[in-house]
Amino acid sequence: MKRVLVVNYSQTGQLSDITGQVIAPLRAAGHDVHLETLVPTTPFPFPWPIVDFFDAFPECVQLDAPPLRPLGIAADTPFDLVILTYQVWYLSPALPMTAFLQSAEGRKLISGKPVITLVACRNMWLSAQETMKQLIADAGGRLIDHLAFTDQGHPLATFITTPRWVWTGKRDSFLGLPPAGVSPEEIRQAYRFGLALADGLNNDEEKSGQPMLTGLRAVIVNARLAISERAGRRAFGVWSKLVRAFGKRGQWRRRPILLLFVVYLITLIVTVVPISLLLQWLFSPLLKPRLERLKAELEQPSGSQEFNLKKYAP
Repeated sequence: MKRVLVVNYSQTGQLSDITGQVIAPLRAAGHDVHLETLVPTTPFPFPWPIVDFFDAFPECVQLDAPPLRPLGIAADTPFDLVILTYQVWYLSPALPMTAFLQSAEGRKLISGKPVITLVACRNMWLSAQETMKQLIADAGGRLIDHLAFTDQGHPLATFITTPRWVWTGKRDSFLGLPPAGVSPEEIRQAYRFGLALADGLNNDEEKSGQPMLTGLRAVIVNARLAISERAGRRAFGVWSKLVRAFGKRGQWRRRPILLLFVVYLITLIVTVVPISLLLQWLFSPLLKPRLERLKAELEQPSGSQEFNLKKYAP
């Protein structure tokens, strides 16, 4: 029997559903799984009021996380494996997960441990995962696998469906667009990762430092989106510092500059992102080698290969 720590924060509940699918086979195999749900001292509401949603932007990008309520487990509790499940806010890890990884308790819990990250988000998670890698490394953890679940809609469609879900709680089909969020079938299929992890733990694979979830289509990267995301991340860095210069979260004096950021963001989504994708499509023959290298790099460590899908089909 192995001991597994699962640290989860799910604002909408979707990530909790995926996490449940992954850990069910571990428990069925007899492993001891402790699910730690992060609770901010001041909870982030769902649905999320629009003003509060945008007001969280600067702190997300600058990794200035609010405090959490005390964890339900001692920081010196031994574990064989740690699974961190997180959402993405403004191309960064959601603030509760950032708070955990920056806390003394969180850092102690993952120090020296093999770590698996699991993200469920709209479709842009690459920058957030780079931040997660650094925070995990800073805490002394060893990232061995990554799982990415993304919305079922086209990237441009999710610019509409995802905010509607976050702001209103409605995720159904809208204006001919697909429902928001990860598809129910993809959530069900997450069970395969738990089956593979159970086998891996039974064989002490977590001690090897190598990925345990290869061949299961764990991560699929759209390299064209990666280029747009990196440009957005740089812009977010500038805007977040500018907004913070006008005040702290919740203060009215920074609302005008936040409004300017919203106008900029809408302009970016409506014009720059489509143009960028169009140019990448037009010049795809020239960009293909670079995009393929970028895709292979960003899909590490678990990859998009499928050779184990039949073996662990739920």
